[in-house]
Amino acid sequence: MPTRVAALEGIRIADFTQNRAGPVCTMMLGDMGAEVIKIEVPPGGDPIRQFGARVGGEGLDYLTANRNKRSLALNLRSETGPSVARRLVSRVDVVVENFRPGVMKKFGLDYETVRAINPRIVYCSISGWGQTGPYALRPGYDQVAQGVSGFMSLTGTEESGPLRVGVPIGDLVAGIYAAFGVAIALCERSVS
Repeated sequence: MPTRVAALEGIRIADFTQNRAGPVCTMMLGDMGAEVIKIEVPPGGDPIRQFGARVGGEGLDYLTANRNKRSLALNLRSETGPSVARRLVSRVDVVVENFRPGVMKKFGLDYETVRAINPRIVYCSISGWGQTGPYALRPGYDQVAQGVSGFMSLTGTEESGPLRVGVPIGDLVAGIYAAFGVAIALCERSVS
């Protein structure tokens, strides 16, 4: 029987994500065989490392959403951090980030700059409110999305009022759709 090759084997991803939505996206791409290099800002790295129940000092959410990844501590606010990151993005197929709009531009890692360095790049930005518009700069967290969307009107009781659901459904779905979008963009890139 022939050896199966993972769908994204040979694809390299620079993962500039944190918390849940972005890490779920890159976790799924890693599960499909991509090499994922997670960039974490020192000193603490991804904030989700500190959330919830822990194993060996690491949050279970962090461990779950960051499997199949290699990690690189890189201070993007330092003098040399952005240039190291630009060298990395020159050698990858995909960049995934989930900062507020404008943050990657401050580091010289926005789509236009990265595309000039690496014309075949697939660039995915995940944000709670999109890249433009009146809410674009607001933080986008799962519980906020559940409340604003009206999803929380389906939960709770008369006594408790609306409650968020037990899993971060907005973050999970955002990560799934982002992974799907990246996979489709890679397919399109391969035929153009």
